[in-house]
Amino acid sequence: MIKKQLIIFDMDGTLIDSGDVIANTINFVRTNIGLETIEKNEMLIQLNNPDINAAEYFYGTSHFTDEQTELFTKYYDENCIKDILLYDGIKEMLESIDEHFILTVATNASVDFATKMIKHLNIDKHFDMVVGASCVENPKPKPDMILKTMDKFNIDKKYTILIGDSLKDKQAALNAQIDNILVNWGFSTHDNSEAFSCSQKLTKRLLEFK
Repeated sequence: MIKKQLIIFDMDGTLIDSGDVIANTINFVRTNIGLETIEKNEMLIQLNNPDINAAEYFYGTSHFTDEQTELFTKYYDENCIKDILLYDGIKEMLESIDEHFILTVATNASVDFATKMIKHLNIDKHFDMVVGASCVENPKPKPDMILKTMDKFNIDKKYTILIGDSLKDKQAALNAQIDNILVNWGFSTHDNSEAFSCSQKLTKRLLEFK
């Protein structure tokens, strides 16, 4: 087993259970543009689907419009630290692995929102870098966030691993040619026996990389 130096975490659905605020924000936009609301679980599943046009699925447009973006940003900015919490054992996991690796976050959320949420949950001290969609040209599943992070710390891809809950995370890791681990407690469910269903087992696995 190749030892790792850099662990990159997805945020929503991996570290933070933000399902309520994401669903409420999207439904806020839908309501304001004359659409009916979508059920939360269905919404979160499609949120991580790399094979759909998200703007078309959620809002019925070929791309995100200025109005949609403004509505989303306004509501999310006012509510992104409400009704969020860490998944079970995440705080303990970060405390256990912090001294052994460089820990960072790569999220398709805006970096401003991500930083605000991570700080609110008091885990910001564990991360040496937070990269959001606003920091790169292309979000996941493109590899831009991963490549930016590896370049920042001058760490080779063979010493880097991405932890996430979605196929977008897995594809981003594959596109960057790094290893990845999927978790099963987030917004997506994986049949793959390699996906971790509890943070305690993931912690044990990550410590094997030190």
